[in-house]
Amino acid sequence: MIRNPEVKMLTIVLLITSFFAIVYAALAYSISVAVYLLSVLVIILGCFYQFTRYRYKQIDKLSSYLQQISNGDESLDIRDNVEGELSILKNNIYKVTLMLSEQSALLQEEKLKLTNAISDISHQLKTPLTSMFVMTDLLRNPQLEEIRRREFTNNISIQLERMEWLVSSLLKLSKMDAGTIPFKKEQVDVKKLIYKAVEPILIPMDIKGQAHAIMGDEDVTFIGDFNWTAEALINILKNCVEHTPEGGEIHIRFSENVLFTEIVIQDTGKGIAKKDLPYIFKRFYKGENASEDSIGIGLAMAYSMIKSQHGDIEVRSKLGEGTTFHIKFYKQVI
Repeated sequence: MIRNPEVKMLTIVLLITSFFAIVYAALAYSISVAVYLLSVLVIILGCFYQFTRYRYKQIDKLSSYLQQISNGDESLDIRDNVEGELSILKNNIYKVTLMLSEQSALLQEEKLKLTNAISDISHQLKTPLTSMFVMTDLLRNPQLEEIRRREFTNNISIQLERMEWLVSSLLKLSKMDAGTIPFKKEQVDVKKLIYKAVEPILIPMDIKGQAHAIMGDEDVTFIGDFNWTAEALINILKNCVEHTPEGGEIHIRFSENVLFTEIVIQDTGKGIAKKDLPYIFKRFYKGENASEDSIGIGLAMAYSMIKSQHGDIEVRSKLGEGTTFHIKFYKQVI
C-alpha cells in the first residue's frame, strides 16, 4: 500500500499538516492541548491507515481474481450483498467475466462447428472427385468403346452438377448464417407460391407415377420473401418425392388464421425413423432411409430459409405411414 505514490503523498501532507497544527496548538494554547490534539490526530491517522489498508486488500483480491480468470479459472464467484462501491465493482466484474466466459464458449462451439462443416464438405466433395478422376483416366484410353465413353462423360457431367449444387447450397447457408441475405417483407400469395414450388418436381413425380393434390383458399397470404420461401418448399417437396414410392401421393394444404399462415406438406412415403426425427434438419445428416445420392443438406436449407423469416417448421412421421411437414409463418413476432 505504501508503495503507491498517492498514498505516500497523502501521508506526507497529513503529517506536515498535523505537525503545524500541533506546533500552533502548543504556542497558542498549552502543551496539554497540543498533546490532546496529537492524540486525536494519531487516532485519525490510524483509522485512515486501517481503512486504506482494507480497501487496498480488497483491490488486491480483485486483482488476484482477474489473474486467476486470465489463467482459465472461470469457476470463481466474488459477488456479495454488501452495499458500497466495492460491492458494485465486484458484481460488475463478475458480470463481465461471466459474459466473456459465455462468449468464449460460443466461439469454441462455432470453431467446432466450422471444423465439422469443413470435414463434412471435404467428405461430400471427395466422393465425386474420386469418381471423376477414375473416369477421366479411363477416358484417356484411345481404345475405349464409344458407348462406354459416352457413359463416363455423362457420369462426369452428373457429378459436376452435383458438386455445383453442393457448393451453391453451402454458399447460401453461409450467407444465411452470417445474416447477409436481405429477405424481403412482402405479401406472398400462398397459392401462387405452392404452384411455383411444385413446378420443378412435376417431371420427377411423373417418372415415378406419383400424384399430388393442392387444397386451400384463394386469399391465403403471409408476409415474407416469395422466392426464398419457394426454394425452401422445393427442397421439402424434393425430399417427399425421393422418399415416396412409385404410385404414391403428395398432398399440400394451406390455411390462415389470426395467428399464423400454415402450409402442410404430406406424403405417403416410407416415413422417418423415430431416432432420426430430431436430426433431419441438421446439415449433412442422413437417416437410415436416405438414398445413396442424398447429401443431407436440402432440409437444412429449407429450415434455415424458413427460420430466417421468423417462421417455424416441424415434422411428424411414422415408418410405413408417410411424413408430414408443418410450416407456419406468424402474423407478428413477439
